[in-house]
Amino acid sequence: MKKELIALAMSSVLLGCTTPTSTPHSEAANVQMDYHGVINIDKCQYKGEVTGSEGHWYNYLFYPNDTLIQGAMNQLKSNTIELGADTVIFTLPQDFSTSVTMLGTAYLCK
Repeated sequence: MKKELIALAMSSVLLGCTTPTSTPHSEAANVQMDYHGVINIDKCQYKGEVTGSEGHWYNYLFYPNDTLIQGAMNQLKSNTIELGADTVIFTLPQDFSTSVTMLGTAYLCK
Protein backbone atom coordinates (compact mmCIF):
# COMPACT_ATOMS: atom_id res chain seq x y z
CA MET A 1 0.00 0.00 0.00
CA LYS A 2 2.82 2.37 0.86
CA LYS A 3 4.52 1.78 -2.51
CA GLU A 4 1.30 2.48 -4.39
CA LEU A 5 0.78 5.71 -2.46
CA ILE A 6 4.32 6.85 -3.23
CA ALA A 7 3.90 5.95 -6.91
CA LEU A 8 0.61 7.88 -7.05
CA ALA A 9 2.20 10.92 -5.40
CA MET A 10 5.18 10.87 -7.77
CA SER A 11 2.90 10.51 -10.81
CA SER A 12 0.85 13.49 -9.66
CA VAL A 13 3.97 15.60 -9.22
CA LEU A 14 5.31 14.67 -12.65
CA LEU A 15 1.95 15.28 -14.33
CA GLY A 16 1.86 18.76 -12.83
CA CYS A 17 5.28 19.43 -14.31
CA THR A 18 4.08 19.02 -17.89
CA THR A 19 1.54 21.83 -17.97
CA PRO A 20 2.51 25.49 -18.43
CA THR A 21 2.19 27.81 -15.45
CA SER A 22 0.66 30.52 -17.67
CA THR A 23 -2.87 29.37 -18.37
CA PRO A 24 -4.82 30.70 -21.37
CA HIS A 25 -6.92 33.83 -20.87
CA SER A 26 -10.66 33.24 -21.28
CA GLU A 27 -10.58 35.37 -24.47
CA ALA A 28 -7.32 33.91 -25.84
CA ALA A 29 -9.09 32.28 -28.79
CA ASN A 30 -10.08 35.76 -30.03
CA VAL A 31 -6.46 36.91 -30.41
CA GLN A 32 -5.02 36.63 -33.92
CA MET A 33 -1.39 35.55 -33.93
CA ASP A 34 0.81 36.41 -36.91
CA TYR A 35 4.42 35.43 -37.37
CA HIS A 36 4.69 35.58 -41.15
CA GLY A 37 3.24 39.06 -41.69
CA VAL A 38 0.14 37.90 -43.56
CA ILE A 39 -2.31 40.01 -41.54
CA ASN A 40 -2.77 43.48 -43.03
CA ILE A 41 -2.35 45.93 -40.14
CA ASP A 42 -2.79 49.13 -42.21
CA LYS A 43 -6.20 49.82 -40.65
CA CYS A 44 -5.26 48.57 -37.18
CA GLN A 45 -4.52 50.72 -34.16
CA TYR A 46 -1.13 50.20 -32.49
CA LYS A 47 -1.54 49.29 -28.81
CA GLY A 48 1.99 48.52 -27.66
CA GLU A 49 4.72 45.97 -27.24
CA VAL A 50 3.97 42.67 -25.50
CA THR A 51 6.03 39.82 -24.13
CA GLY A 52 5.34 36.32 -22.94
CA SER A 53 7.71 34.11 -21.00
CA GLU A 54 7.70 30.66 -19.43
CA GLY A 55 10.33 28.78 -17.44
CA HIS A 56 12.84 29.51 -14.73
CA TRP A 57 16.32 28.28 -13.83
CA TYR A 58 14.91 26.17 -10.99
CA ASN A 59 12.17 24.31 -12.89
CA TYR A 60 13.19 24.07 -16.56
CA LEU A 61 14.32 20.46 -16.20
CA PHE A 62 10.72 19.40 -15.54
CA TYR A 63 9.14 21.04 -18.60
CA PRO A 64 9.46 19.90 -22.22
CA ASN A 65 10.20 22.66 -24.74
CA ASP A 66 6.69 22.62 -26.23
CA THR A 67 5.23 23.27 -22.76
CA LEU A 68 7.53 26.26 -22.34
CA ILE A 69 6.47 27.61 -25.75
CA GLN A 70 2.76 27.11 -24.96
CA GLY A 71 3.14 28.92 -21.64
CA ALA A 72 4.94 31.83 -23.32
CA MET A 73 2.21 31.97 -25.98
CA ASN A 74 -0.51 31.97 -23.29
CA GLN A 75 1.15 34.89 -21.52
CA LEU A 76 1.69 36.76 -24.81
CA LYS A 77 -2.04 36.47 -25.61
CA SER A 78 -3.04 37.53 -22.07
CA ASN A 79 -0.80 40.60 -22.24
CA THR A 80 -2.26 41.45 -25.67
CA ILE A 81 -5.80 41.28 -24.25
CA GLU A 82 -4.80 43.46 -21.27
CA LEU A 83 -3.73 46.19 -23.72
CA GLY A 84 -7.15 46.06 -25.39
CA ALA A 85 -5.75 44.50 -28.56
CA ASP A 86 -6.93 41.55 -30.64
CA THR A 87 -3.93 40.93 -32.90
CA VAL A 88 -0.26 40.38 -32.21
CA ILE A 89 2.61 40.24 -34.68
CA PHE A 90 5.31 38.21 -32.97
CA THR A 91 8.92 37.19 -33.56
CA LEU A 92 10.46 33.76 -33.32
CA PRO A 93 10.48 32.50 -29.73
CA GLN A 94 13.70 33.35 -27.96
CA ASP A 95 14.54 30.03 -26.37
CA PHE A 96 17.19 30.02 -23.72
CA SER A 97 18.43 26.94 -21.91
CA THR A 98 16.01 27.57 -19.04
CA SER A 99 13.07 29.46 -20.56
CA VAL A 100 11.23 30.67 -23.67
CA THR A 101 10.39 34.32 -24.30
CA MET A 102 8.19 35.70 -27.08
CA LEU A 103 8.12 39.32 -28.21
CA GLY A 104 5.37 40.97 -30.20
CA THR A 105 3.54 44.11 -31.21
CA ALA A 106 -0.14 44.35 -30.29
CA TYR A 107 -2.82 45.94 -32.50
CA LEU A 108 -6.57 46.47 -32.35
CA CYS A 109 -7.90 45.46 -35.76
CA LYS A 110 -11.66 44.97 -35.23
